Amino acid sequence: MNETVAQRRIVVGVDGSASSRAALRWAVRQAALVGAAVEAVITWEYPAVYQWGLPVADVDDGVVAGYAGKTLAEAVAEETGPQYPVEVRERVEYGNAAQVLLEVAEGAELLVLGNRGHGGFVGALLGSVSQHCVQHASCPVVVVRDTEPTEQTEQAERTEPAEGPATGR
Repeated sequence: MNETVAQRRIVVGVDGSASSRAALRWAVRQAALVGAAVEAVITWEYPAVYQWGLPVADVDDGVVAGYAGKTLAEAVAEETGPQYPVEVRERVEYGNAAQVLLEVAEGAELLVLGNRGHGGFVGALLGSVSQHCVQHASCPVVVVRDTEPTEQTEQAERTEPAEGPATGR
């Protein structure tokens, strides 16, 4: 019998933001646990300019795609390591981030996203790309929050008492 076994894969959206890097770390750890490969995807597109017919003829697509690829490669190099020996495939795609991620995630075990990217409203709990993917993906979606300490959490930790009932002393 000649059966082709499809490789298990986890797709992760990466845009260089802190939450996308957290999502990449989560995806790599999960892939190591389940024996899957990681497909790290970054997208790019020209911004929509409403009511202006601005040409983008002077912009070289290769340069923009190269910049996106560099951002992705740096994130993968910095956020993965030998402790998680999984295959990480990098993909640079042109198009709307949500649409591209949904297409790439077809047939994947998971789609992993950060809760917020670089754009949007600072106070939003979920970015527009993550929201769209959660609602329309054909596979389970995991949304990861950046858990790196921020200036606010570090300040709160410095001002909390070192002794008391919460510390068991």
